[in-house]
Parts: sequence; structure tokens; C-alpha cells
Amino acid sequence: MTLKPVYGHEALRERLTRALLDQRLPQALLFTGPVGAGKQRLALWLAQSVLCEDDAAEPCGHCGACRLVLDLVHPDLHWFVPVARPKAAETAKQIDEVKTTIAEVVAERRETGHWEPSDGTAGHWLASVRLLQRVAAVTPFRARRKILIVGDAERLVVQEANLEAANALLKLLEEPPADTTIILTASEPQALLPTIRSRVVPVRVGRLPDATVRDFVTRELDARLSGKALEHRVAVADGRIGLAVPRPGDDRAVVRARTLLEAARGGAVRWSSLALSQAPWGARGDFAGTLDALMTELRAELVQAAEAGDRARLRAHLAALGRVQAVQETLGTNVNPQLALAELARELERVA
Repeated sequence: MTLKPVYGHEALRERLTRALLDQRLPQALLFTGPVGAGKQRLALWLAQSVLCEDDAAEPCGHCGACRLVLDLVHPDLHWFVPVARPKAAETAKQIDEVKTTIAEVVAERRETGHWEPSDGTAGHWLASVRLLQRVAAVTPFRARRKILIVGDAERLVVQEANLEAANALLKLLEEPPADTTIILTASEPQALLPTIRSRVVPVRVGRLPDATVRDFVTRELDARLSGKALEHRVAVADGRIGLAVPRPGDDRAVVRARTLLEAARGGAVRWSSLALSQAPWGARGDFAGTLDALMTELRAELVQAAEAGDRARLRAHLAALGRVQAVQETLGTNVNPQLALAELARELERVA
């Protein structure tokens, strides 16, 4: 299966196209924006534009290079994704292990045409950066340039080997090979070292209109979806097209979100018991899904409050949404989901 088409971001794509045509495209870019906004898909689109064999800057979609990119098999496109920490002891074997794991993840994404957020324990380890350096040093195989995409770059594990991974990446960004374009993507760019951020050109990838998300859902996911079911899917996405794709556990996430709201409104005895049932580590994927579903539930109640003209309830729900969003912004850090859930429930008791 090939990648899903790019939806929206027309103005941004036009700017990138113009920079490419004018030969002003920076060698090192950082795509930032909320989770699910389409940063990695846009990075792949830009890679396709650079590698396209047609004269136009916009990818033609039909040449051999475009087809290879859409199938994620172009030899000059290298997509680095967060993976589990390598278990091998020797450096060379760690690099080979990371290479194999990345290939497996990309192959899985090739099968589905889209992908889920990386597991909370995955990262870009020193071995990943060493592999990145190795790939950057190789001459392009088919095209005149090669593209290196580092997805979820905030997962760079800077604690490892005394910042050795970050320093290795910094050196590559400072002096990339002339035939190489590097694109980092990050939902939390502040988690990157300032020295890394200073070496890349930031590109903001924002949310999309509901109409664009709705179009994506009906064209690419389920043409039969309509009415309240469709609008619920669009509301869940909240302008982030990647979150419109159903994920395993979505129904469970809704149940957990509703249970959390009920517990928060039931007082400390109820929500403290619920918080203790949350796994403290290794469960960030489930926790993130719960937060997404909680945002949807609160937005639905917000609409009801607005329709009823209940200003006090409206203010309370706006505050509650702000609390949940603040917790969402910590997910890329070393946050303990159990403690975060307890703190969130305590605050929701007051405002929701």
C-alpha cells in the first residue's frame, strides 16, 4: 500500500515549493506542530518533491522516483523513527540492531499507509545517530540528493553517553554533506537542545480546518461514515488529521476518559483510587489516548454549556480543557503517568 495523499497545508506547501524552485531550501529543517498535524507526512512530501524526476518542484506522483517514495522504498530516502533501546553490547551490533528495527517499523507503515504515534519508551539512541551519520556519508544511489527524515526528534535520548548522541547530531547539522537534506520533526521542539534548534530552520505545521479532516476521513478511511459518527471522528481529531485515523483501544480510551471525569467529580476518594490503578511507567500510549478522549468529552460538554448559555459552566470547561492540554504537552518528557493522572484528577475536581 502506498502512503495516503497529503491533505491541506496548501500555503505551507506553496512556500516550500517556491524555496525549492529558487534553490533556497535549507539543508536542515525542523517541522514543528501538534501531534497528528501531519509533520512526518509533509516531510515525506517534501522528500518526494526533491527526488521527483519531473522538472516541476511539486511531485508529479507518476515518475519512478515518486512511486518509490510513496512506497517508502526509494534508496535515497532514509526515515529514522524512534525505536526500543538496542540490547547489544557492542557499538557496531547496536547500530545493526537499530537499522533492522527501523526497517521493520517502516515496513509496517508501508503496509498500512499511515501510522500510530511511537511507543512512549522508544527513542533515538546513540546508535541511531551513529547510523544517521553513516547514511549521511554515503553518496546518493539514484538521485542527486538524499533525504534524511528524523521523526519525533524530541525523542533524542540526550542522557545517554554524556550527551554524545546530541553532540553527534549537532555535528551533522553543523556540516551536512552538500548532497544531503535533513528534516527533523517534533511536537515538542522545546525538548530539543537549544544548540540543535539553532542549527535548523523551523517550519510550523498547524492544525487543519474541520472540513479538510472530514474530507480525509470520508475519502481515505470510511466513505460510509456520516452523521454523528463522522462528526465525532472530526471532533476527536481537532484539526490534527493523524488523530482521525482509528487506533486500537480508541473505545477503551473513551471509557477511561468518562470514568476519569466521573471519578474527578466524585471527590478525592474516587479519583485517588483510579489514579493508583494507572500503570506508572510503560503505559504512555494508553495514557495519551485517554487524554485525547478526555479532550473530546470536555469539548462536547463545552458546546452544551454554550448552547445553554451557562457561563459559569462554560468557564469551568475552558479551564478543564486547559488543564488537560497542559498534561498532554508533558507526554514527550519523562513524566510518570500515574502521578500526572492524580494531579489532573485533583484539578478536574475543582473545575469540571
